[in-house]
Amino acid sequence: MAGRRLTEPRIQYAQTKDGVSIAYTTLGDGPPLVALPAVWEQFSLALQLPHWKNALESLGRGSRLILFDRPGFGLSQRDVTDFSTEANVKALEAVVDALALEEFALFAPMLAGPAAITYAVQNPERVTHLILYGTFSNRADVMPEEQLAAFRNLARTDWSAAAQLFGDMTTREVSPEEGLAYGEGFRQSADGENVAKHLSTLVDVDELLPQLKCQTLVIHRREDALMPFSTGQKLAAGIPGAQFVPLEGKVHTWTTGDTTSVVNEVTSFLGRSVAADISSPRTSDAGPADTHTILFTDMEGSTTLADRLGDAAAQDVRRAHNEIVRAALSANGGKEIKHTGDGIMASFATASAALESAIAIQRGVAAHKEANPKSPLGVYVGLNAGEPIAEEDDLYGTSVNLAARICDHAEAGQIVASNVVRELAAGKDFLFADLGETELRGFEDPIKLWELRWEEQ
Repeated sequence: MAGRRLTEPRIQYAQTKDGVSIAYTTLGDGPPLVALPAVWEQFSLALQLPHWKNALESLGRGSRLILFDRPGFGLSQRDVTDFSTEANVKALEAVVDALALEEFALFAPMLAGPAAITYAVQNPERVTHLILYGTFSNRADVMPEEQLAAFRNLARTDWSAAAQLFGDMTTREVSPEEGLAYGEGFRQSADGENVAKHLSTLVDVDELLPQLKCQTLVIHRREDALMPFSTGQKLAAGIPGAQFVPLEGKVHTWTTGDTTSVVNEVTSFLGRSVAADISSPRTSDAGPADTHTILFTDMEGSTTLADRLGDAAAQDVRRAHNEIVRAALSANGGKEIKHTGDGIMASFATASAALESAIAIQRGVAAHKEANPKSPLGVYVGLNAGEPIAEEDDLYGTSVNLAARICDHAEAGQIVASNVVRELAAGKDFLFADLGETELRGFEDPIKLWELRWEEQ
């Protein structure tokens, strides 16, 4: 994976022995490194966040990086009843068996420690290296029971607030923007009832520590705001031959703060290439591998406007379109890439922001027509998401071309999106209607399309 950037994840499924579906993906090439889910994050959403994506990209340098969602969360089966450490061990087992991995390294951050330790003890012939970051072996070391109980109660009664609280606890002091992004990611990846149940299953695996046979690295930040430094010290002291690396910093999440030091320690321990400096992740509008949601607009009958209305009146219609679209972009964090003559191309960091902007555009057009009954203004909107090539303030590539073709396929007043946009917005309050698969010019295979029913939002 050296010299390459991560591509959009190819989502696959494995089945546990008791029939639970586990979503997973593999990225890059090299010896396998399995990264367990830190908490309740969904890997496909995490890979949309520049800081998390850059961290994973560097962690997997020289490796075949394997990610999966824990049972009950993300894209894995949600309707489960078992959230125990054993259930998470079964999920790990299902993924590595599906990939037929004979030997591999394990990276276990945050709440993943007990499951990784349990699996490594049960399968000493398969785990070559175990990396434990900011984690624990005894639930009593995490936080007092009354605090855990309070968080479980908040998760059940107000998951939106609980998700943001957890995002803030782990990242906000260092990076408020990332704290907000984590909170939103947790809201989409989980529901409060499942989180509460999972937090009720934290266990004590202290007795397993002396049984670990693999090479083990324990990393812990000295002022970790969520997991006490003493927890990491105790963990390392209980594992025969474990290396303990204390790092500076307060933030609990390994993908925030001094991520470079974490990744360099891991890649050095594994004997793989050293990570580049990733302490300042790229913003979502820079470079070739950032994920963008692309929005195109076009005006109904634009090519004949001047013939029908005259130049001055036609320009008034175009001006109304531009004002409506630019106001929607400004309100939803969109970046205008270029004016296409009869429409506008824009880019967004998230699918939800792009969809909100599309709704604002169509509502703005409807309000304009209500105020100007004779106005012929009608707008098509098409959306797609991907990793376009960025060059000289413009975006290029297949993902952009598809967004334009989807816009061409839309009708006036419609918002049409690709399937990837709908999936990225899963868990949000967007209502989609299935338009089926459609052949679009320039694309060999039919494209699955969805209409956003903005009038019913």
